[in-house]
Amino acid sequence: MLSWQVWAVGAAVFAALTAVFAKLGVSEMPADMATLLRTAVIFVLLAAIVAVTGQWVSPRALSGRGAAFLVLSGLATGASWLCYFRALKLGDAARVAPIDKLSVVLVAIFGAVFLGERLTGVHWAGVAMIAGGALLLAMRG
Repeated sequence: MLSWQVWAVGAAVFAALTAVFAKLGVSEMPADMATLLRTAVIFVLLAAIVAVTGQWVSPRALSGRGAAFLVLSGLATGASWLCYFRALKLGDAARVAPIDKLSVVLVAIFGAVFLGERLTGVHWAGVAMIAGGALLLAMRG
């Protein structure tokens, strides 16, 4: 199994491609329809991965608390995607994506407040730089 860092870099690369491909696709259809199509593709792909890798577990065997938090996560993801696709429909991908990535800043704050995660001063400086960089990229030149 690869390290979390490799998977995180993969997530960043695919997120970047997502923004570019989504911007091209959303120009051809309504934002919510684009979100639906993307979601359907993700559902089919993940269903195939779960089936092929033998990870299927009966929903009855899942933790109720864990499932509830994943349902909330799914609702948040859906709301995020709806907002993201509408923003892409209206704005430049190179300016929308950095604002979307302010989620990194919010995760650091929420992680500290709600999950008890501890970040050092150096980490908080990095969070501040991410926030500043995202805002600079989003500005009109």
